[in-house]
Amino acid sequence: MSNRPVTLTVAAAVLALEGLTALVWGVYVGYEIVIGKAEDVPSALALAGFCVAVGAGFGWVALAVLRALRWSRGPAVVAQIFLIPLAVNLIQAEQYGWGIPLVAAAAIALVTLLAPQSTRALMDE
Repeated sequence: MSNRPVTLTVAAAVLALEGLTALVWGVYVGYEIVIGKAEDVPSALALAGFCVAVGAGFGWVALAVLRALRWSRGPAVVAQIFLIPLAVNLIQAEQYGWGIPLVAAAAIALVTLLAPQSTRALMDE
């Protein structure tokens, strides 16, 4: 879409970064399983699989937002709403290196996804 607003481009970039982070984390946990560092292998397998699936889902939604597909805003907004409590919990647990960037990313994604320019672009198919 050549007349895609910058708000959708920013939202797609944030979603892609969130997805990449989840994907990398899943691969890292999988690596820990393979080298024998995982303390609880079944839980680590579940976490690795979950992270890879979440990463793929975020990537898919990011691509849809970039293409300004109408359906993409719903899952993108819901994902950010779920990420905010996670970010707050990380901050409360003094995991500032993860919590602060996550809350910032979620806020940026929500603002750009709900911006009037994004709404116009997503509703004009």
